[in-house]
This record gives sequence, structure tokens and C-alpha cells, in this order.
Amino acid sequence: MTPRVLLTRPRNDAAADAVTLERKGYRTAIEPVLVIEPVAATLDLAAVQAVLATSANGVRALAAADSARDVPLFAVGEATARAAHDAGFTSVESAAGDSRDLARLVAEALDPTAGPLLHVAGEDVAGDLVETLSARGFAVTRQVLYRARTQAALTPGGARLIEDGAIDAVLFFSPRSARTFVSLTVAARLAPACAGMAAICLSRAVADAATGAEDGVDRSVAWRAVRVAARPDRAALIEALDAWKVQQFTGSP
Repeated sequence: MTPRVLLTRPRNDAAADAVTLERKGYRTAIEPVLVIEPVAATLDLAAVQAVLATSANGVRALAAADSARDVPLFAVGEATARAAHDAGFTSVESAAGDSRDLARLVAEALDPTAGPLLHVAGEDVAGDLVETLSARGFAVTRQVLYRARTQAALTPGGARLIEDGAIDAVLFFSPRSARTFVSLTVAARLAPACAGMAAICLSRAVADAATGAEDGVDRSVAWRAVRVAARPDRAALIEALDAWKVQQFTGSP
């Protein structure tokens, strides 16, 4: 059997995930629960030593807001670095991890006296990148370039797939997307269908949001299985999906 995986990230990211998973033999369906909207901003990249990016959406918003591509850009992980390369940035370093890894890379590679840093981000920011680097003597400014708006409801197509039991697993990259998907599913009275799906989660915090354990609230959703990636990155999440597939469809431990 070929599992069908529901992808809940914003459409640009979900489309890239779909290509990767379909090459691996999965069927996919895209159901973005968050919509990315730009926030108007005036930037002066010539005045900064480097740009810090903690999401691919931040990179895309930066590229749309300013034409400069020669400023050094430090990316939190490979997906963000790939988005920077795709956008034409010529000097890109990846921390291949989370915001703590990015702070460590920046502190090792840059001099606090060489100029300020600019963190391009959305309205909702995870981690304490600015605070960590400020404590190490860097002057860091956070510039909000986009917001993620939650969808008001599941799409008719997505709801139909869930209701028909046509989804085997759902990928969750953030607590907010997991929390939103659960809320929309409950609102659509489709929570019982989650018992037939696996929640594949980027981190324990994401899994807690998918199950309701983060705040002790019973959201009336029970998953067929919950799997957490070994590392908080896209490659590890796909590895967790692959491991679940092997166990689910071959009976292997």
C-alpha cells in the first residue's frame, strides 16, 4: 500500500515537500493551515554585517522587499539556506539545526564589533536568537517581514479526504500548524478520523500541540500514532515518516 500524506505547511513549502515525498513513492495532498502574508518594511542591508534567517518564508519575504543579494546570510537550516540560494543570495551559511545552532554559528563566524545584524522573521518567533546574540555583544535587530494567518476552515477537498479515511499520515513542522489543524478538524466534526492517521512531528513541542499535552486541554483528538523526528529538521522529519511507514505497512519493529 502507498500511504497518502497530508502536508499542512504554507503552500510554497508544502509544494516542495510534495515533490520530495512523491519521489520517494508517497502520495500527497496539500492542506495549508497557515497562509503567509507580507508585511511592508523599509530595509537598509548595506548597513548590516549579516542577515540571520530562521525560516524559508523569511528569506522569500526579504528577497521580495530588497534587491540586494550580496549581504552574508546565515540560515537556521538547510531548507532556509536552499531558499536563500534559490533567491540569488551569494554568501549563505547554514547552521543545520535550530536557533541555538544558528546563534552558535554566528558567534563563531562573526565579530560583534564589525557591525549590526538583522534577523528577518515573521510575527511569531520561536527561540531567543536575538537575546542570545545580544548577550554575546552583538547588536541585533529583528525585522518582521511576514505574518502567518491561520485558515478559518479546512478546504472542502481536504475535509473530504479526512472524512473518507484517505489520509494515512499528517506532517507537522510547528506547534502552531499542529494546533491549528487540530482546531479546524474538531470544528469540522472530523476529529474521529484522526484515529486513522499518524501525526509525524518535527519536535516534542510540536507533538504536544498535536495531542493537546502542551496545555492539558482535551481537544478530543486521538491519533493512530505519534512520531517525533530525531532532530528538528526536515530531513529527520521525513526519516520519521519513513520509519513509521516501514513499521505500519511491513510489521517491522
